[in-house]
Amino acid sequence: MTERLMAMRYLPHTEHDIAAMLATIGVDSLDALFAHVPEELRRRASLELPAGKGEPEVQTSLASLAAMNRVAPEYVSFLGAGAYPHFSPAAVDALLQRSEFATAYTPYQPEVSQGTLQAIFEFQSLVATLLGLDVANASMYDGASATAEAVLMARRIAARRSTVLVARSVHPQYRQVVRTYLEGVPDVQIVEVPWASDGRLDAAALSSLLNDHVICVVVGYPNVFGVIEDVGSLSALARQHGVLTVTTTTEAVALGLLKAPGELGADIAVAEGQSLGLPMSYGGPGVGLFACRERFLRNMPGRLVGETIDHEGRRGFVLTLATREQHIRREKATSNICTNQGLCALGVTIFLSLMGKQGLRELAQRNVKKSHFAHDLLVQHGAVVPLAAPFFNEFVVSLPDARSRWQRLNTQGLVAGVVLEDWYPELKDCLLLCVTELHARAEIERLVEELKANALGG
Repeated sequence: MTERLMAMRYLPHTEHDIAAMLATIGVDSLDALFAHVPEELRRRASLELPAGKGEPEVQTSLASLAAMNRVAPEYVSFLGAGAYPHFSPAAVDALLQRSEFATAYTPYQPEVSQGTLQAIFEFQSLVATLLGLDVANASMYDGASATAEAVLMARRIAARRSTVLVARSVHPQYRQVVRTYLEGVPDVQIVEVPWASDGRLDAAALSSLLNDHVICVVVGYPNVFGVIEDVGSLSALARQHGVLTVTTTTEAVALGLLKAPGELGADIAVAEGQSLGLPMSYGGPGVGLFACRERFLRNMPGRLVGETIDHEGRRGFVLTLATREQHIRREKATSNICTNQGLCALGVTIFLSLMGKQGLRELAQRNVKKSHFAHDLLVQHGAVVPLAAPFFNEFVVSLPDARSRWQRLNTQGLVAGVVLEDWYPELKDCLLLCVTELHARAEIERLVEELKANALGG
């Protein structure tokens, strides 16, 4: 297959244009525009760029850089932990790359943006169904920022409260983003809740922390270990103290099989949508799914597309709610996120429309079957699995000197998951392995054989 490069015209200002603009504002030179910046900072900011190259030289240089990457089938990876390899039908990219979608951005004028508005409306409908809640917004940047926005939203709802409980088993990077968001919020503290011996959130510890000062409890569903949390029991416990429950999902395919978080009592549910038709792309971009109960609608961040009828009785779509700071007064805004990841959200919409409810369920079942096959095979060969709770397509395995063994396998073209000690010192010598529908039986058996030969007494 050949690839076509799309060229964009670049029309720089001429020297005459620049001189005219400088004269208009009464400035002698471009340097004078930056005179207020200390000279030392200007010196440090200068770019030492090499001379330009011709197109053939640039292509050769980029090709040599690309050749440094090791990819499948040369490399077999069992990485997960927030970005997941899944099959996406060719129709997703084919539709996504249509020019009318690639060029349309922000639908400020509904009369000329009906296609984009309808796509967002369908996205919201699918997300609300997937998360089991009343209303969904037009997406967030990614799962991590969606989690942080959910916490800010919970604080707006419970403004007089001051404590946020976050399960320590929520993805570490998501927890860090939450902390970053809350750094500028006065009088709010974050308290992390430990996990129990089976990998699920410690309900007893949560119960001891719940009181009338708590804003919300944030729990992974599944959590970073792939463990399926008992959201129903946790949300019931939180509700006794008037505390909101926020669920965050890194692996959205799991929702094709698990009961929706809204059905289990979650008040706000967020997720990373990368698994639903988007490539991993070295970590981004993703898209944040966000839904809540209708009574909290006015506190929801982002924007909302609604369906209406025009004066001729025709179905139409329009921005119904836009609570971002570029739309309303900053002090009244619920979020400063100024994009809805339109193309990524469209990709998720196309993927879910193609898969349907049954297709997504079957995909989730394949993930469960393959990951449990790997899990059981490892156990048969003497592996220790420290967390006994039910899991989706990720699980933790313990083996002696895990880091050095991981490094050794990496040189052999096999990525044996994630070394968990970097995130959780108490999980020394533990690996987090992810198995999806794309892993062939032979690849899984190779993983087990390599770990067996290196660590399990084989």
